[in-house]
Amino acid sequence: MCRHLAYLGPEEPLGAHLVRPPHGLYRQSWAPRFQQHGTVNADGFGVGWYASGDPVPARYRRAGPIWADLSFADLARVVRTTCLLAAVRDATLSGADAEAAAAPFASGAWLFSHNGAVPGWPGSLAPLTGTLSATDLLSLEARNDSAFVWALVLARLRAGDAEGQALADTVREVAEAAPGARLNLLLTSGDSITATTWGDTLWYRTEPGRGTVVASEPYDDDPLWHEVPDRTLLVASRTDVTLTPLKEPGENSAPAPSKEPRT
Repeated sequence: MCRHLAYLGPEEPLGAHLVRPPHGLYRQSWAPRFQQHGTVNADGFGVGWYASGDPVPARYRRAGPIWADLSFADLARVVRTTCLLAAVRDATLSGADAEAAAAPFASGAWLFSHNGAVPGWPGSLAPLTGTLSATDLLSLEARNDSAFVWALVLARLRAGDAEGQALADTVREVAEAAPGARLNLLLTSGDSITATTWGDTLWYRTEPGRGTVVASEPYDDDPLWHEVPDRTLLVASRTDVTLTPLKEPGENSAPAPSKEPRT
C-alpha cells in the first residue's frame, strides 16, 4: 500500500507539504502512522505540479526511495506551486518498469495516483481489457495494477465523464471484477481534487487562506484534519469539500452528497 497527497491553494514550495511537516510524505516513506498494508514505501516516488500559466503539469519521478534523492530535496525547497500531487510507492515485487511504475501518472492536465492493490492481478482484470482500445492498452505507462486502473479512469475522462463520475464508476467496475481490491484513487487537473476511499484511509484539511490538502494520512497534528469514511467519493476545491457515499457493486442508487462546512 502506498501513501499519497494532493494540495490545492496559495502558492507554496513543494516541501511545505511533502518534506517540512513532522509526518510529511517524506517521513511516511519509512514511518507511516496510519498505513494498514505494507510497512516501507521505498519502491519509487513521484511528484507532479503546475507552473503558473501552463495547464500541463511537470513530473519528477524516481525508482528509489525519496530519502535517498538529494536532488529532490533541492527541488522541494525552491519549486513553488498552487497545486501538486505526490506519492511514495510501497515496497513490492521487483519489476522492470522502474520509475514508470511510480505515481503520479499523467495525461494532459491530469495527475493520478492509486493507493491500494488489486488481488489476482493481472488475471482478475483481464475481462476489463475489452473496455479499452488497443491504443489505450499499448499506451500503459507501466505493467502494474495502478497503471491499468489509470487507463480505465482516463478512458472515461476522454469520453467526457466528470472527474468524480470517472473515479466512482472505475472503482465499482474494478471492485466487482476483483473483490477485496483496495482502491483509494486521487486525481487533479490543477483546479480541484477528486478522490475515493475504498479499503484504506484518507484525510483532508481545508481552511480559507491555507487551501485544501487531501492525503492518505495527516502530516501533522492540526485539529482541522478530518477522516473520510470508507466507500466515499471526495471532491474538493480550495475552500470546500463534498463527500458522497460510493455505491457497492450491484447497488442501484446512493445517498445525495453532503457538503462539508468551511472551517
